[in-house]
Amino acid sequence: MAKIINNSCYDCHSNETRYPWYSNFAPASWFLKNHINEGRKHLNFSTFATYEPKQQVDKLEECVEMVEKKEMPLESYFVGHQDAKITDEQRKILINYFKKEKTETVRKMTL
Repeated sequence: MAKIINNSCYDCHSNETRYPWYSNFAPASWFLKNHINEGRKHLNFSTFATYEPKQQVDKLEECVEMVEKKEMPLESYFVGHQDAKITDEQRKILINYFKKEKTETVRKMTL
């Protein structure tokens, strides 16, 4: 599961972005910077532990929804990252993981 998240999510949703060679050239660099900033604004796995528990629960719900609807990873991301495509089985693994983490976070909130 960590490998799936790292491979398919981290470039846009963490501080561990692996920039492709074309990120050094405008206008691709502008598009990528904006896209990554937007992704991190919605969810940043690198800072997830600093979110308030309620915000963590909300973000995990969004993760489930986006992965279930196949809205994440974005289709446009696959152009330069064919290895980021996830199978239906990997999608289920992610969904189950996010649901489990949400349940655990809610449980901790009620203690």
